[in-house]
Amino acid sequence: MGLLSLVNKLILWALLIVPWFTLFFMKKESIKRYMPVGIFTALITTITFEIAYHYEWWIAKDKIVPWGHITNPAFPYGAFLVLTLWIFYFTYRNFWLYMFANIVLNAGQWYFVQRIFEQRNMVELVNISRFQLLLLGTVQALVIYAYQRWQEGVFQVPEKPKGDGKHEFTAEPRRFRGKEGAR
Repeated sequence: MGLLSLVNKLILWALLIVPWFTLFFMKKESIKRYMPVGIFTALITTITFEIAYHYEWWIAKDKIVPWGHITNPAFPYGAFLVLTLWIFYFTYRNFWLYMFANIVLNAGQWYFVQRIFEQRNMVELVNISRFQLLLLGTVQALVIYAYQRWQEGVFQVPEKPKGDGKHEFTAEPRRFRGKEGAR
């Protein structure tokens, strides 16, 4: 293993570990709120890596774990997951700001960071263009946003109807359970 490969592995380890330390600056409630969408993003990214491997969209030349030749864990379980939490923290409920932030970050990833990775011989794009990757990232951003909207609806507690409370039934109705339940 050469020096270049060792430095590349250090970069990948940093992409896996360092983003998690930024969560110390996020409120605990926000982490709880957006972690499901972060995990969903990791799943979507992992599936994308599997598809990319099958269709040879790119070739990953460096990996940090022995099984990382298809999905490099540094991206879906490090940088992308944590970055998703931050994007939602700053932009959620403002769809256009969310989409703008995603497009800018995806463009930065595919047009600048990807070139650095290619120069370092970490990855090589084969059967997909940077623009196609930008479109794919935009579609994924839409799916992820829809998932978060759905997720928030699942965990909403319905409001209790307002009233004077005199005619509300708050107890469970008693059920007859035979002779023993009748006592």
